[in-house]
Amino acid sequence: MRRLTAALWLVALLGGLAASGAPAAAGARAPDAFVDLADVAPGIRQEIRYATRDNFTGRVVDGYREPVCLLTRDAALALRRAHRALGERGFGLLVYDCYRPRRAVESFLRWADDPDATGRREEFYPNVPKDRLFEEGYLAERSGHSRGSTVDVTLVRRSGRQVDMGTGFDFFDPRSAPSSRDVGDEQQEARAVLRAALTAEGFAPVDTEWWHFALEDEPFPRRQFDFPVDKGALSKGR
Repeated sequence: MRRLTAALWLVALLGGLAASGAPAAAGARAPDAFVDLADVAPGIRQEIRYATRDNFTGRVVDGYREPVCLLTRDAALALRRAHRALGERGFGLLVYDCYRPRRAVESFLRWADDPDATGRREEFYPNVPKDRLFEEGYLAERSGHSRGSTVDVTLVRRSGRQVDMGTGFDFFDPRSAPSSRDVGDEQQEARAVLRAALTAEGFAPVDTEWWHFALEDEPFPRRQFDFPVDKGALSKGR
């Protein structure tokens, strides 16, 4: 009887954690609502930076096992619509980051606390002190990316060449604000084109980063997932 009671208590506890939005266990599979963007919109180019050393930490980020874009199906379809609309104007989309595991966010926290990890400062945050990156909104302790409907994205031309947006991706600086007037007129116009295309499909921008958009009507508004960025994390049969 004691073993049965303990088992029932454990089941109830785990159910409560899931309902409260606790992160999924490491190595868990993604919910059925997640897809590989390449399957939904193969025309959208991908350059998943955190699966490489080409990012502000200077190393492959925890949880990124493959350079793939995983998103909720709703976000992927909305992104596909934006990409197709942009195609009528000679543009397309390239994504830098999509779903981000909770363990990756925690690795950013550890990186921020390491005073010696400044090897990429000149490229990514030359004017903002590292210990203010969270306070100024460039990094977050709970990222919308971990809900699966937030994307970091830029414009490309039909040739695949990236459009000059005034700053690079993850350049933590006031110039990266979508409304910044410290970039040229053409760069401001490019940001406006990207913003209009994404907001028309239900994505909301942020004030600090021209590349960051979150689906407003997202399917998991209170969840934080932790399955790896790996096509194998998707449910079988898709």
